[in-house]
Amino acid sequence: MNNQWEIIGGEGLLFFGKMSASISHEIKNVLAIINENNGLIEDYTVMAEKGAPFDPGKFRSLAEKVALQIRRADGIIKNMNTFAHSIDEPAKSIDLSDFLGFAQALFARFAVMKGIALEPKPSESNLMITTSPFFLLNLIWFCLDLSMDAAGPEKTVGLSARKTDTGAQIGFTGLKDLGKVLTGEFPGEKEKPMLELLKAEIKIEEEIGEIMLNLPRDIGL
Repeated sequence: MNNQWEIIGGEGLLFFGKMSASISHEIKNVLAIINENNGLIEDYTVMAEKGAPFDPGKFRSLAEKVALQIRRADGIIKNMNTFAHSIDEPAKSIDLSDFLGFAQALFARFAVMKGIALEPKPSESNLMITTSPFFLLNLIWFCLDLSMDAAGPEKTVGLSARKTDTGAQIGFTGLKDLGKVLTGEFPGEKEKPMLELLKAEIKIEEEIGEIMLNLPRDIGL
């Protein structure tokens, strides 16, 4: 058990660091775009002060670009705040459909870097389960990371949440190359302790190109 907790704790810290670094990169990119537009505003201002014709359209366009990036930054920071607080409680009631949407937003940058489109599929609403949000995110990431490698030529991974008799299921679909990328054991050493913690299981259907993460209604912590 101690070894399992060492794996869970170690993988959890690695995951937290990976996500934090990704979020900080996104914020840095937003600031760079705002700074670039601010520089153009300063240039246009200097030109106007020297007698060049004032073009309000240029200023309006730059202001709109800055406002767009501010809204983008606000969304990033909200996701960062939600992610940071996911570790607050060992178990919490969540709407899995909403939670999967949050996970998709959190992992979007990694998908873009791999040239993968994350495609939400119709999911059931009010799909309530009690689980550990942080470690569920970690487990979703393990599944999604493999799924993106298995996406095949269409470069699309479908994501869905559905109700089951014992709880709920997250589906990762459209994995045309799943058989090719499953060269080792999955779930492996880093996934199995988290599956045990969350009382979850991973089912793999190579023939239809799908990974299914089955979750209980309540992990009972």
